[in-house]
Amino acid sequence: MEIVGKIKLISEIQTFDSGFRKREVVITTEEQYPQHILVELLGDRVDIINSFSVGEDVKISINLRGREWVNPQGETKYFNSITGWRVEKLMTTPSNYNSPVPPSFQNTEIPSSPTAMIQEDEDDDLPF
Repeated sequence: MEIVGKIKLISEIQTFDSGFRKREVVITTEEQYPQHILVELLGDRVDIINSFSVGEDVKISINLRGREWVNPQGETKYFNSITGWRVEKLMTTPSNYNSPVPPSFQNTEIPSSPTAMIQEDEDDDLPF
């Protein structure tokens, strides 16, 4: 799975007594209702974000993780996490990207009506 968006936050690396390392990255999606998605980078993956900075557009490859935990009262709880394993920089779009006409048609004359696109051929041998 992948998340595409703009880097909002890159946390410092957290190192625990066991030597385990963790880093958090927040990605803001660019859609009608933007979401701020927390992605964890674990172990040797904490360094994959080093060459990126806040504000850059990226695509992060992720795994969804789920785990079960039984608390001291015997209640079962479930937790989810999003773990990143690859980060790619997205290229900026060309200036004519928002053009209503695809680039391959920008210099092509477009007929004024749909019927103008139909060419009448007198030698048409179709039976209908």
